[in-house]
Amino acid sequence: MRIVIAPDKFKGSLSAPDVAQHLEKGLQAAAHAAGRGTFEVLRIPVADGGEGTLDAAVGSGFTRRSAVVSGPTGQPLTAEFAVRGRAAVIEMAAASGLAVLPHAAGNGTPEDRTSGNGGTGTGAPDSATAKAATSLGTGELIRAALDAGCRQIILGVGGSANTDGGAGVLQGLGARLLDAEGNDLAPGGAALANLASIDFSGFDSRLDDARFVLASDVDNPLLGAEGAAAIFGPQKGATPEDVETLDNALANFVKILAQEIGPRAVKAADAPGAGAAGGVGYAAIAVLAATRRPGIDVVLGFTELADRLAGADLMITGEGSLDEQSLLGKTPMGVARAAGLAGVPVVAVCGRTTLTAEQQQESGFRQVYPLTSLEAKVEVCIAEAGRLLEQLGQQIGLAELDPAGTAPANSARTKEPLNV
Repeated sequence: MRIVIAPDKFKGSLSAPDVAQHLEKGLQAAAHAAGRGTFEVLRIPVADGGEGTLDAAVGSGFTRRSAVVSGPTGQPLTAEFAVRGRAAVIEMAAASGLAVLPHAAGNGTPEDRTSGNGGTGTGAPDSATAKAATSLGTGELIRAALDAGCRQIILGVGGSANTDGGAGVLQGLGARLLDAEGNDLAPGGAALANLASIDFSGFDSRLDDARFVLASDVDNPLLGAEGAAAIFGPQKGATPEDVETLDNALANFVKILAQEIGPRAVKAADAPGAGAAGGVGYAAIAVLAATRRPGIDVVLGFTELADRLAGADLMITGEGSLDEQSLLGKTPMGVARAAGLAGVPVVAVCGRTTLTAEQQQESGFRQVYPLTSLEAKVEVCIAEAGRLLEQLGQQIGLAELDPAGTAPANSARTKEPLNV
């Protein structure tokens, strides 16, 4: 029996590769207990274009590379990207994300500042970082991909710390943002209020041959009540006053950019996805001519999931929370759609689910297996997700080996865990 495991991460608990590994361990335990040898298992970690996209790329044959770049507060950090031939996958959060904010909301300890990692992962966003955080490191990662010979670049966005309209990306690629006196602007979105001109004379000429895909499910414009600052700024520490400051500064960025590249800069501000990743979507669309595509579609494309489903008897997908938001096109839905087109039955695993049985069926899932069916305490599910996923893997394996029904028939309601 051939089983394909294609989960997203369980956020705050396990990466997608870890989820797949624990599920396979449970599946094989079931096969061993039943005296049936082993399952043929293919693990294909997936993502929705945000955090976890790099893992999905590596799981599909891309090679990890790394570069020292500027973090969201300017301190150096080592960020990874992935390369396969002339294609590269860049996960913006690795260079410019909330998760890599340094200690003390961007100040860092002395040890942080000399360690080369900026004290990553220990900070928290606040008003200062909301206004000053930059996407510079993402631009530097793109340049590293160009150095590696890549000309087809997938930019996965999400989890960003910045609201700078992608101005930092442009700086990382060689543009200079100048004030009225000809001085380089300070980093961050708020400083764009003082932008007077943009010098593209040093812009990387290799970009002329590069093609970009913006992997994002965000369809917000850059400016206004539904824009990058208003909708996502508060998540990054912005106060109501900061939101107004940032939105006005971004509007000035559009104005000055239009003076340099023409009316497409104005049109791009209203394009769906321009507000993604603090406006990085805007710079990608306006200057890099990026094509925006739903993140899960991009990931399913480079993982070649549809082709690798050939001959499969079962697909397993999942994510941390399978809920109404999942129905809007998140990872499990994309995987279920691919499985349905291939005629492969699909089940889902998750930390918890709020979907009704009818919603599960309409979504294409034959069965949903939540960790909360084994452990009622959510904090335990998060802390011990690996062990619980192995138990669910065993349940799924036994259900496949014994379709007549002696294995648990409805795992969403099963309360007694099986021992692995």
